[in-house]
Amino acid sequence: MARILITSAIPYINGIKHLGNLVGSQLPADLYARYNRARGNEVMFLCATDEHGTPAELAAAKAGKPVAEYCAEMHGVQAEIAKGFRLSFDHFGRSSSAANHKLTQHFAGQLAEAGLIREVSEKQVYSHADGRFLPDRYIEGTCPNCGYDKARGDQCENCTKQLDPTDLIEPRSAISGSTDLEVRETKHLYLRQSDMRDKLNDWIDSQNDWPILTTSIAKKWLNDGDGLQDRGITRDLDWGIPVKKGSDDWPGMEGKVFYVWFDAPIEYIACAAEWAEANGKTDADWERWWRTDKGADDVRYVQFMGKDNVPFHTLSFPATIMGSGEDWKLVDYIKSFNYLNYDGGQFSTSQGRGVFMDQALEILPADYWRWWLLSHAPESGDSEFTWENFQQSVNKDLADVLGNFASRVTKFCRSKFGEVVPEGGEYGEQELALIKELQEKLAFYQAHMEAMEVRKSASYLRAIWVAGNEYLQSAAPWSAYKEDPDRAAAIIRLSLNLIRFYAVLSGPFIPDAAAKMLEAMGTDNADWPEDVAEALSLLPAGHEFTVPDVLFAKIQDEEREGWQQKFAGQRT
Repeated sequence: MARILITSAIPYINGIKHLGNLVGSQLPADLYARYNRARGNEVMFLCATDEHGTPAELAAAKAGKPVAEYCAEMHGVQAEIAKGFRLSFDHFGRSSSAANHKLTQHFAGQLAEAGLIREVSEKQVYSHADGRFLPDRYIEGTCPNCGYDKARGDQCENCTKQLDPTDLIEPRSAISGSTDLEVRETKHLYLRQSDMRDKLNDWIDSQNDWPILTTSIAKKWLNDGDGLQDRGITRDLDWGIPVKKGSDDWPGMEGKVFYVWFDAPIEYIACAAEWAEANGKTDADWERWWRTDKGADDVRYVQFMGKDNVPFHTLSFPATIMGSGEDWKLVDYIKSFNYLNYDGGQFSTSQGRGVFMDQALEILPADYWRWWLLSHAPESGDSEFTWENFQQSVNKDLADVLGNFASRVTKFCRSKFGEVVPEGGEYGEQELALIKELQEKLAFYQAHMEAMEVRKSASYLRAIWVAGNEYLQSAAPWSAYKEDPDRAAAIIRLSLNLIRFYAVLSGPFIPDAAAKMLEAMGTDNADWPEDVAEALSLLPAGHEFTVPDVLFAKIQDEEREGWQQKFAGQRT
């Protein structure tokens, strides 16, 4: 039994996330977690809300609430929506937790002791209208690289170029909109990433199986221009983790907090500590996942994220862990994704464009969305959500192929043999050929799931569904029954077992439908099939079942047209 640690990029607290966010991290991470649990591996799947920094303060101010109250409320909202999408986190934590305060300050102390933090006097934008320094995300303007007029002071959302606030053209305060800005001097702490460049480069080079998207982004940041730059890890904000060296004060840093991109990845570790506390566990229980000197040396750690998060997870967070000089677990594999676009444009949380997670669940159950998103995951390049493609995929794959198979088999059996697996008849050449075909397809399905190739996995799962449909159509039990009822019984006995087989294999993708299929088949046996022939004999003759309700209703043209119109603008 392998031990698999899985984290997905933690979502910002500032509002409900859109479908592009979901497919770029949490959903494929859940797919991998469910698959590994089904294969009998021990899994720790962690995520959290990212609650510090400018987005949290701005969102709270917009909502007219204290930032701590706003974050607590939105954490509850995001946790509930995650349950709605059946995201099977072992713990959904908060970066504002006491555990993350303690760990972040601990890492800062270790890095300072190792000489990897330096104090820098720098020029920062001060807003006269707001009466305060403006951290990078509090400043908006035009990107000097692509001309996007809503670029932030740390990064352009449009072209993803990293920026400094002073790079922006016609900068303005994101709080008041004021352009009455002045550059003043202030002191901050910097992580000396440049000192870690060679070590990081060697480590990245050793990861031979990483996706090209991940390594190319990491290498670009390491080698472009002047190479890897030191990174500021403090900000002039009220909300955040106070700057300390462990439990000791940090002279000259009074009133400052750690930068969100320093403390947010540390929350992956802190989240495990939160899990332990919430479940009555000891420190040893979570440390065995994260400390290589305490049992984590045999853990395989996999991260899931969108491509915009790759630099921080391949460079800054590893620099923090390596630089501490302690025995922390480093990531083994980073699965990164391109962008999911929306109907000819971009999904955007800040601009309210696209379909958001709560809205999606109001329209259709989670499995409809899970299937489309995962089967169209933006792996090799950006992909695009269109309502026409969504309708076509749901109707064809889920309703016509999988749902129709379960319905035809169970209803025919009920009408001819009753609601029990029928006796009589031996398996012939058609059945043996199907079993051989399924054994081959199962091997490919498993191989792609192990490799985290999401779209290929979905393709082979669908091919497994299709094989059953083609067999049923070819074997034609409705025709066989007229002349050879025993032959029809054998076909239906195999087909009923196929429903259970499909339920188990489909569970990582569409868990609700999988559970309904198992329930209809009158079994809780969700053992992963190693031998297909054996798996297709688990429901013996005489075993009772029920005819399931419609697994997937087809999306009608008028429904699709209505949704298309409803989500053509921006969410307010």
